[in-house]
Amino acid sequence: MALKNKRVAARLRRKRAIRKRLSGTTQRPRLSVFRSSQHIYAQVIDDTQGVTLAAASSLSKEIVAQREGKKKGELAVMVGALIAERCLARDIKKVVFDRNGFIYHGRVKAVADAAREGGLEF
Repeated sequence: MALKNKRVAARLRRKRAIRKRLSGTTQRPRLSVFRSSQHIYAQVIDDTQGVTLAAASSLSKEIVAQREGKKKGELAVMVGALIAERCLARDIKKVVFDRNGFIYHGRVKAVADAAREGGLEF
């Protein structure tokens, strides 16, 4: 139990350090990725107004319909493609990537790569 708390505390420390330098604007909102043990979530946030412009997760109805038999990494790719599609529908082409304290590897990287392939620039 203590190890888990140390890991969570370390991630939150990294998150705070990243967020000191990183902020989403109206021209370039922040693409924030959160990874739980089962699901992955992505939001595009305008920090100046404090609003979420687009969101997608492995619980989105488009992904749940195609979810059967897929691994978590494959779902992360689907979430990245869906967030890119939703951003382009709202005329958002450039974002700032916020890994939220997670290591840029695995599912977090899969979301970023799929969003890039979907047309987002960061």
